[in-house]
Amino acid sequence: MNTAIPTHLIMGFLGTGKTTLLRHLLAHKPEHERWAILVNEFGEVGIDGALLTDQGALIKEIPGGCLCCVAGLPFQIGLNALLHKARPDRLLIEPTGLGHPSRVMDILTNEHYRDVLSLGAAFCLIDPRQWSDARYREHETYQDQLALADVVVANKTDLCSEVELARLRDDIAQGPEPKQALVETEQGRLSPNWLQQPHTPERRAAHPQAHAGKAGRPVVAAPEPKLSRGQPWRRYANHGDDHFSLGWRFLDEVVFDLAAVRAFCEVQKVARLKAVLHTEDGWWAFNQTDRLSVYRLAPQKESRIELIDASPLAMLPLHEQLMKTVTSLPAS
Repeated sequence: MNTAIPTHLIMGFLGTGKTTLLRHLLAHKPEHERWAILVNEFGEVGIDGALLTDQGALIKEIPGGCLCCVAGLPFQIGLNALLHKARPDRLLIEPTGLGHPSRVMDILTNEHYRDVLSLGAAFCLIDPRQWSDARYREHETYQDQLALADVVVANKTDLCSEVELARLRDDIAQGPEPKQALVETEQGRLSPNWLQQPHTPERRAAHPQAHAGKAGRPVVAAPEPKLSRGQPWRRYANHGDDHFSLGWRFLDEVVFDLAAVRAFCEVQKVARLKAVLHTEDGWWAFNQTDRLSVYRLAPQKESRIELIDASPLAMLPLHEQLMKTVTSLPAS
């Protein structure tokens, strides 16, 4: 007899540490279990999947918009393919930090998945420093992600003040029924035991239609153009939900200078920067919000980098700066 797959949403605004938390959960999952992750990214260049590939889970990416806007056919096709290929014991879904998750929950609990998936605790990561800023606290996306969470994860507590953390504790404790659990973490170190928390279906988003009609993508996204020695890189841009993204894909034969790339990343004052790049010292991952995290990575099919910010990004100057970190281009 088949058992419904425990399924969890890992929500949180940009820069709260969702990918870091997922890496920690995967590193501490039971050895005998197969986990799968469906990752959605705001930008056109999917990178989170690559940042998670060395953690022993099967990853499926849906880039280029929030799941609530592509939560029809593309989302279900990606989900079905992942379930068929992975046959997981547990499924984690990471919507973009700029997305409203209520439509995703509707699909996961409809008649097509009722016997396939069992919706478990939904998590929302919060940076207590953001909570102290009314621009975040009053943002519709922020409010809805929080409203639908069974477990609120106060992450980056090593970077916030006790006053900021105390305000978040008080506001969660005084929140409406049904009450939410609050766990405090540093660097995404959430115990997998929290996955045993139940989901409360009575939770409702305050602005479930906030994104209605905003999807500008085709019903089924076209496959990514292939890179070649004649065209070893492609650049992409996206704009929506008051944020801008700029990303690049590079043929795996393109080689970057590790120190130069690190310097490039460190000077970027953006809301989010992620990259997986082939350097003269192998493959490296770059993950930056408050601070830059750099670590070795298994070889990838291609190099990718993406910047996201609330202000327009200077495309040509950034492109010129990035290309200066390249030490080797393939001969066409």
